[in-house]
Amino acid sequence: MPEVVLQQPVAAGLQSFVALDFGTRRTGMAYGSRLLGQARPLPTIAARETERRLQLVQAQLDTWQPQALVVGIPLHPDGAAHENTHLARKFARTLRTRFKLPVFEVDERYSTTEAVSGGARDPDAGAACIILDQFLRSLA
Repeated sequence: MPEVVLQQPVAAGLQSFVALDFGTRRTGMAYGSRLLGQARPLPTIAARETERRLQLVQAQLDTWQPQALVVGIPLHPDGAAHENTHLARKFARTLRTRFKLPVFEVDERYSTTEAVSGGARDPDAGAACIILDQFLRSLA
C-alpha cells in the first residue's frame, strides 16, 4: 500500500472516523478510532444515485457519530489521476459540505485487491477497512 500523505494535519481531538471506499455502484464503509487502532467493516452501500448514497451514508454517520471522514482516492499505479479519481474527490467535497465534518483523502491504490486477497467477504467494506487502518497507522 502507498504511504498516507495528508493534505491537512489531523487534530489530536479527532478520535473517531468513518472511511469510505467510493464507487459509482457500491461504496464500502468502515469505522475506527484512535483508541481501537483498527477498522471494522460497516454495511456496503449499494446505490447509483448520489442522493440515495448520501442518505445511506447519513444513516451510518447517525449511528457511529464519527468526528471525521476518510475517503479513499483511487489512482493509477504510477500515481496519475483517472476518471474515478475525480469522482472520488468530488464525493469527498460533497461529504465535507453536506455533513460539516473534516474529510481526509487517502491514496487507496490496491485496497480492493488487498481486501480480496485477504479473503474479505465484502471487498468494498474490506477496502474501506484497509484505507482506514492505513490512515490510523499514519496518526501514530
